[in-house]
Amino acid sequence: MDKINIRHLEIYAHHGVFPKEKQEGQVFYLDAELYLSLHEAGQTDDLTKTVHYGEVCELMKETFTERSFDLIERAAEVVVQKVLFAYPLIRKMTLTVNKPHAPIPIPFENVSVQIERGWKRAYLGIGSNLGDKRKYIEDAVGKLKKNELIREVRCSKLLVTKPYGGVEQDDFLNGAIEIETLLSPMELLTFLQQLEQEAHRERKVHWGPRTLDLDILFYEDVISNDPKLLIPHRDMQNRRFVLEPLSELCPCYVNQLLQKTVYEMLMELPD
Repeated sequence: MDKINIRHLEIYAHHGVFPKEKQEGQVFYLDAELYLSLHEAGQTDDLTKTVHYGEVCELMKETFTERSFDLIERAAEVVVQKVLFAYPLIRKMTLTVNKPHAPIPIPFENVSVQIERGWKRAYLGIGSNLGDKRKYIEDAVGKLKKNELIREVRCSKLLVTKPYGGVEQDDFLNGAIEIETLLSPMELLTFLQQLEQEAHRERKVHWGPRTLDLDILFYEDVISNDPKLLIPHRDMQNRRFVLEPLSELCPCYVNQLLQKTVYEMLMELPD
């Protein structure tokens, strides 16, 4: 991916654990890499098709100096998030915060932290089979859209499907959602579980009825074997109620475990 480089941006700020650092301050140097497509700007010579790096520098300075933090790790997170929010064209940002005057009692050249954050594409499964099913789903989608760490929310059509797993219960309303997010997989899971709790979901019976069910189906090309979060979602290849709405959004998306597209998995299901 193309990128804009900003090197050695000098900023006087008051970050540090020690009182003297907060009182007197010191010079920091910021290095940034802004990842975005520069093709259209290069073809058209149009500033609106790229990012004004002078304005980015001003925003970085303003954000870096408006508060004092104990840790430059925290200062870096705040700066990166502010820039990514302000400039939708930027897909990813790497920021290095250099602290050459850190209070270290032996000779050294520099101390720095470097973080990389960016918008990640994820696909979610959503369903309900209790109460006002459509309202539970619409409310959850609305809350996804209101979360500033989530953007580009796109929903499939909702399908009426039979229950899965052998428990007798009402039919489900199921769909799929595409999002871009700054949340990590585990942070996203925590947020989805919060939405389920707000919908008063009860986990009494495995595969039982629920007011709201939200699952992470894909998160970029991540493979997670964490017992708390399995990605890609296991057993999706056997679930028409997952694959059919998902195929509407991303038929060519590849399941990295099975090396099959969503469409291929759907076509392999028995009628």
